[in-house]
Amino acid sequence: MTPIGGPLDRPVRVLVVDDTRTVRLLIRALASRDRRIEIVGEAADPIEAGQKLKELNPDVMTLDVEMPRMNGLVFLEKVLKHRPLPVIMISSHTSANSDTAVKALALGAFECFDVRRLRPSDPAAERLSEVLVAAATSRGLPGRAPPVAAAAPAATSDFRWNGKTVVIGSSTGGVETLIRILSDFPANGPPVVIAQHMPANFLVSFAGRLEKLIAPKVALARPGLTVEQGTVWLGPGGEEHVALEGPRGNVLASVAKCESDLYSPSVEVLFTSAASLGRRAVAVMLTGMGRDGADGMLKIRDAGGHTIAQSGETAVVDGMPRAARDIGAAVEVADLSDIAARILDATGRPLTSAS
Repeated sequence: MTPIGGPLDRPVRVLVVDDTRTVRLLIRALASRDRRIEIVGEAADPIEAGQKLKELNPDVMTLDVEMPRMNGLVFLEKVLKHRPLPVIMISSHTSANSDTAVKALALGAFECFDVRRLRPSDPAAERLSEVLVAAATSRGLPGRAPPVAAAAPAATSDFRWNGKTVVIGSSTGGVETLIRILSDFPANGPPVVIAQHMPANFLVSFAGRLEKLIAPKVALARPGLTVEQGTVWLGPGGEEHVALEGPRGNVLASVAKCESDLYSPSVEVLFTSAASLGRRAVAVMLTGMGRDGADGMLKIRDAGGHTIAQSGETAVVDGMPRAARDIGAAVEVADLSDIAARILDATGRPLTSAS
């Protein structure tokens, strides 16, 4: 298997796991249109898939949810624990308004598709090939931690907010990355506004799941609300981007999505608006394909804000962080395990400091 993180010099080798033969044939037919992809095997259930993983050593696996002999999410967790590889969930249970999709992403799935949308005329069918290739050349999360089970209220006595606002940009691989970072935040942590590339209905489900996993409050960003300490705001996505406005840059705003915009919510829109905060901004660029937000992050740095880019070694996909690093937008580069501490250092002050 080609080491994850570098380009492939041969077709991406894919194992398709689904108990329905017609679905396996559909995925094979869609993937066969791209010369960069080779379907090397199929399995009708997770037990058979386990054997095929050993025999075929694929680069990527597609996985259904409801299957005989073992649930797909249970198998996903086992695979990522014992034999990590990129997994694409393809199921009627992983639609855009599904808690199952959010759970799969939190467990470490690379991406989720609704199998009912995999028709030749649907853009999702075209996107499948790109995601399979991106997954094969992505970087896994080193030392993957088990999913967080519950949010234990974090100690608040050793954190005093210094008035700075955190803005975070994230895309592919961002669900688990965000959970791991925000799980280390105290209940009275700094205000955080996030642009996570994800369909609007996914974001609603993710907000509800995140609320159960971390100490700060979690809410979808709505125009006119004041950014407050101890709250994490998720851009709602869909046809609007989240931004900051007001004399102090502490009021949430909505920016209409343009036809030319590739991503929603846009990291570029959020970061550019946060540049008005100057030294009171802390921007963090996490895993994702493309370069959304790199220019906005440079504007924040030029305005005196503190900027952190995730390291290439720990990003699931080192696209957005690399773009920020390449143009000098990052004041510092940090591994995933260090990012929460870096953010809290930049936004807090010890009790002994002057108010």
